[in-house]
Amino acid sequence: MAGGGEVEDNPVNLNVVAMVDIIFCLCIFFMCSFKFKQLEGKFLSWLPKDKGSGAATDPGEIKEIRIAMLWDADLKKPRRMFGHKVVPDGEEGIRELRELIRGAYDDWQRKGNPTVPLIIDGDFPLPWEEVMFIVNIGKELGMTNIEFAMGPGSIPSANAGK
Repeated sequence: MAGGGEVEDNPVNLNVVAMVDIIFCLCIFFMCSFKFKQLEGKFLSWLPKDKGSGAATDPGEIKEIRIAMLWDADLKKPRRMFGHKVVPDGEEGIRELRELIRGAYDDWQRKGNPTVPLIIDGDFPLPWEEVMFIVNIGKELGMTNIEFAMGPGSIPSANAGK
C-alpha cells in the first residue's frame, strides 16, 4: 500500500499516488499538444506556372524578346546583347538594337502574339539609365509586357507593363 508501513519507518505520511497521477496527466497533455516543426516540405510561394524551369526537356520555340546588358568595368560602358548577338556601342549600335527589337516584335505581332514579353536581363552594376533606355524603346514600339529577369546579380523582378 502506498504510504503504509510502520510510523518509525515513514515519519511523514505523504501520499504520492495523487502527485504521480497529476504528473502523468500533464505528460499526456503536453505530448498531445506538442507540434513538430517540419524541416522539409512544401514552401508557400506564388510563382508563375507558365514560366521558369519546369519538367520540359525541349523548350521549343522561344516566346520572348530578351536583351542582356552587362557592365564592362574596364571600358565603363554597357555591353548589349540581343539573344546571342552582341550589339555594337554608339549611335549605330542603338539604331541596330532598336531595329532588332522592332523586327522581333513585328514578327510576334504577325504570329498573333502582341503581348510577347520584352525581358531585360541586366547586370548588377549597370546604371539604371541604361535599363530605362531599353524600357523606353519597348514603350515607343507599343510593347505592354516589359519584364526584368531575375538571377544572381540581376535586377529585381518586376513587370513594368502593368
